[in-house]
Amino acid sequence: MKQLSLVGAVALAMILLAGCTSKQQIEKIIQDNPDIVFQAIKKNPKKFVDVVNEAVKTAQESSREDETKAEQARMEEEMKHPKTPVIEDGRVIFGNKSAPITIVEYSDFQCPYCGRGFQTVKEVEKTYGDKVRIVFKHLPLEFHPMAMPAAKYFEAIAMQDAAKAEKFHDEVFANQKELGSDGDKYLQSVVKKVGANLAKVKKDMNSEGVQKRIAADMEEAKKFEFSGTPGFLINGVSLRGAYPAPEFKKIIDKQLASAAH
Repeated sequence: MKQLSLVGAVALAMILLAGCTSKQQIEKIIQDNPDIVFQAIKKNPKKFVDVVNEAVKTAQESSREDETKAEQARMEEEMKHPKTPVIEDGRVIFGNKSAPITIVEYSDFQCPYCGRGFQTVKEVEKTYGDKVRIVFKHLPLEFHPMAMPAAKYFEAIAMQDAAKAEKFHDEVFANQKELGSDGDKYLQSVVKKVGANLAKVKKDMNSEGVQKRIAADMEEAKKFEFSGTPGFLINGVSLRGAYPAPEFKKIIDKQLASAAH
């Protein structure tokens, strides 16, 4: 192998010096004699690592630029052709029901990223006030065992009182750790805390209406290609993930400006 590597190295040197280097020729010599590369790395390990790290960094930056351009193009397209979620009568709406901006959120009560999304949406509500309304929809993930029960509790409370359902929503997201540790016991305590009738909630949460609503939310999320949580539609323009408030602001400001003309 050592003799073969030496022959390969000489051949490679001759090709390079000849000034008519063929990529295929170089690749074949290196494939046949990988020791050429190994020896070069062994002699200059730090330089090799530096080159690899620089290449990775360049590739990552290029990938991010491509992703940003693709995301921008997607948003521009959705501004022209927004997605249209179903907002049923009787659905709980947070904020001004006639607001010009509708944020539909597909969420999971036990998802930590949805906890961040909750905080961001609260920030957006403070910034825009009556200009935004929030429609909370359900996308409980299988690996969050308390997400589906929490969704059922929310919809069952909503059958009694929308304001109490909103308080339940805020309370659970503000105390996600307790949801994970105390489960159903915690959810029942929140039902009592917000002033809903627990016996009726426990009866209604497994009703056909509640189950159909959650199933419809999940199907709609799938239709709009939300596979993880949280997902948002801002007047039909999608954001996938726990984006910070400035990303919401970009979309909302564009839509408000467009509506003003």
